[in-house]
Amino acid sequence: MKFATAAFYGVALGLLALALRELLTGFGENRCSMTYMFEYPEYRRVSLPRRVARLYPAYGLYLYGEGLYAQETRSLKLTGAPVLFLPGNAGSYKQARSLGSVALRKAESAEGGVHLNVFTVDFNEELVALYGGSLRQQTRFLHECIKAILRLYKGQESPPRSVVLVGHSMGGVVARALFTLPRFSPHLVTLIITQASPHLAPVLALDTYLLEFYSAVRERWVSHADELRNVTVLSVGGGYRDYQVRSGLTSLPCPPGDPSKLSLVVTAVPRTWVSTDHLSIVWCKELVLATVRAFFDLIEPKTKQFSESGKRRMAVLNHHFIRHPVRMLDEVQDAAIVLSDFPEAWSEVNTLRLAYSTPKEGQFKYFLFALSSRRKAYSHFYCRSNNLEMSSWVYGCVQRSSSMCVHAVDLSMGTELLPPYKVLVLSLGDLSSVSHLVVGASNLNGKQFSVECEWQRQESQTVSVPMPHVLSFGLTASDVTVNSSGLLHNIELEHFHQVYQAFRITVASHCKVHKDRLSNVYRMKVPWFREDSLTTASVPSVTELSGMLHTSRPENTSGVLLQLHTAPNCQYKVSIRTYFPRVLGQVLRFCGPLVPVYTAVTLLLACGGQLSSILRTGQTLDMSQAVGRGLQPHKVDLPVYVLHFLLGYSWFQDAWTALSLPAMDALPPTFPDGTFHKGVEPVEEWLRLLSPLLYVFGAAVAFWGSTLLQLFLRLISLIMAPLLRPSVSRDCGTLGLRTQLLIILSLAVVGRTFCGAVSIFATFLLHLYRVLRLQMTERSLSHILNLAPGKHREAVNGSADAEAPGKPRECNGGPLLSDGALQEVQSDLQLHLSLSALFTLPMMLSGPSLLHWIGNLRYSSHLDPDPCWPHTVPLLVAYLLLINCNSQKLASSKLLPLTALLPLPLSVAIVTFSPLHLYRVTHFLSVALLPLAFSCLL
Repeated sequence: MKFATAAFYGVALGLLALALRELLTGFGENRCSMTYMFEYPEYRRVSLPRRVARLYPAYGLYLYGEGLYAQETRSLKLTGAPVLFLPGNAGSYKQARSLGSVALRKAESAEGGVHLNVFTVDFNEELVALYGGSLRQQTRFLHECIKAILRLYKGQESPPRSVVLVGHSMGGVVARALFTLPRFSPHLVTLIITQASPHLAPVLALDTYLLEFYSAVRERWVSHADELRNVTVLSVGGGYRDYQVRSGLTSLPCPPGDPSKLSLVVTAVPRTWVSTDHLSIVWCKELVLATVRAFFDLIEPKTKQFSESGKRRMAVLNHHFIRHPVRMLDEVQDAAIVLSDFPEAWSEVNTLRLAYSTPKEGQFKYFLFALSSRRKAYSHFYCRSNNLEMSSWVYGCVQRSSSMCVHAVDLSMGTELLPPYKVLVLSLGDLSSVSHLVVGASNLNGKQFSVECEWQRQESQTVSVPMPHVLSFGLTASDVTVNSSGLLHNIELEHFHQVYQAFRITVASHCKVHKDRLSNVYRMKVPWFREDSLTTASVPSVTELSGMLHTSRPENTSGVLLQLHTAPNCQYKVSIRTYFPRVLGQVLRFCGPLVPVYTAVTLLLACGGQLSSILRTGQTLDMSQAVGRGLQPHKVDLPVYVLHFLLGYSWFQDAWTALSLPAMDALPPTFPDGTFHKGVEPVEEWLRLLSPLLYVFGAAVAFWGSTLLQLFLRLISLIMAPLLRPSVSRDCGTLGLRTQLLIILSLAVVGRTFCGAVSIFATFLLHLYRVLRLQMTERSLSHILNLAPGKHREAVNGSADAEAPGKPRECNGGPLLSDGALQEVQSDLQLHLSLSALFTLPMMLSGPSLLHWIGNLRYSSHLDPDPCWPHTVPLLVAYLLLINCNSQKLASSKLLPLTALLPLPLSVAIVTFSPLHLYRVTHFLSVALLPLAFSCLL
């Protein structure tokens, strides 16, 4: 039985390790280019008012500079446009160097002396993603920094009226939190760009302050959406390489259709097209260049400051981050364009496809396509060119003379930039006023490039393929073969709509004739969220694509498309299989917070199993056996399913509200925008189905974690054995009642005066000492009983009784050396091992508070606010009282029958109320352990 249990949890741990591997390393190398400083970076501290410096001693404001620019700005007489960088969780203010250095290089080539002044904030590298107590403080300090920056520009002819914010990780959330301050003027910030910022919800909710902060920010931006429409916000997610903040969380919670809010994944950003991890998104050269280009396009030449027009901001952001057409929408363009009047520059194309490569010498060249003969047979016109210079190149002829087009309108605004070339797809139904299409292929500068164009019938170039079931485990495949008679093909991926799905898509290209061709581009196009991914492949080749989603498909939206920009006269075979390791990785990516919840449930049920064993037999169940039996999804998940079902009825909701019960917890939904922030927190069906798997993962962590804890304590006890006097008493490591009360009072004072997490850690060490002494006692008794003959044991016992009649068994005394004494010590040891394993959870949950307190000790010895105080006082009392507990006292306790019944309903409550509020796990453990502690006294 033990072997079967260990084998089962070994397999479960292996699956969890496989999921972790796919989550952390399953996406290849980082393809971002590094940004380098050409000169030594300098950070000049900006002095703040004394009041501000006294209120926020741990924080600071700096101006970034290099070389000559750093010397010129030494006096802080600035003339540029201000940009303020905000670091995130444990982030350094020096992370602004990539943005600042690229901005300085860009200013060297800018006209009119236009440049940026890049400021950065030092938030003391606080762990604000795990400890929310300092988020409000950071927000208020940020407000003071913005006012201080604008004061530096006083006296200028055109001083800036606002500051542009660039926030990384939690810095982006703090930037949006500015608008919750009662005295903040919204006109001070009109543009915010966030990088890998979890806007929808925190990654892990370890305290109430973090969730209250998120709730206030979300409420402000949703309820006052009309007032904040002039504030432009762009949120950029890192893609699958960012395992710390999944890109679905970077979606801005705002009303649907808000024109001033954009959310996207970096893989869809033109001229970037790479996934970044959580840190590289700050220094990724491709993304930094796109950001800096947008900033310089936003600066007005006259004032040399950022434009105050919201329409202009959106046009620039759409240009650099969404589509990158040949020009921005608000740029003035003549209605009619005059083309070359050289007859030899014109060629009329009567074939269905054009393939042209420019010669080395420069020349004018235009190709003319007649629309009249193609309107009925074809629906679209497709054209691409590997000349990445974004300029007008396709026109609609409105006036034709002989074989030339005299006047034309520019149709190039629909051009889209792909990694190897630019592409334009025109719908013939929108060209009723145009008689001919003109493709410009002039290379006056002698630069060589190629152009490929064709007429297309969209229906014949679109094919549907059903995706394999997620439980097919890659044993079955969906195949489709495309005989490429065209340059573009669309494959509709049916039934691909949930985030837990993951597929391995293989595209094999084969051409009968080997010749130079433009590269293939395979694009996974997601209509409901800007999370497209692009892959470039040579011809012929075998390319593997990863089919996964950052967000689930909302209702009334079209499905995922696999676009193949192909080479003509080639064959493409697309094979799709479920990739089970990445399915596990996706489950962990989106449901990871449920694993520690189920770990707590397993350990709590294991403790309950031991109490039931004491109630029945008087002996404690072995910890490994008890934890192995803690996997009880039929008793835990089934009541949760019933509650979710009943909450669908209004009468049950009314009863729930009448009892003042909190809402049932649910992880942040996987839908983009418009769902979570409306107050609706749906529990998606797939998450309910995955609960047993997550329970198995949590139970595996509990089983092997408790096993490692037991091995660790054995090792420590061996090390401590020579330092302490050996003992054979079950009472070693216990405390007197007065000592217990004194320690409880002292730790309560320490927690109230300094940090509650310190008291939790000290209590854990005190209880650990008790377990270590029991471990040493168990080893001593085992050795004695194994070495001493039975008659000698009786003689020793008799002499011990004669020497000390009626004397209680103390730590240094000698109890009866019998197998019964060994069983008593082993029973106590197993009970306290389970309690120690259970206590590791509150200690880990309070760890961020302890680290934050330690990091700020030089500024303040008191943690304010403290999420651990006073909620953990019952936990401290319980564990200090349990130090003296043993199985004999519990077996004779009148409270034990009631105490043994508590773990199961509390486990259901943990699963019901803790997935989004992990700190509640500590509260439920306190409710379970306090009665146990009193059972040892009564």
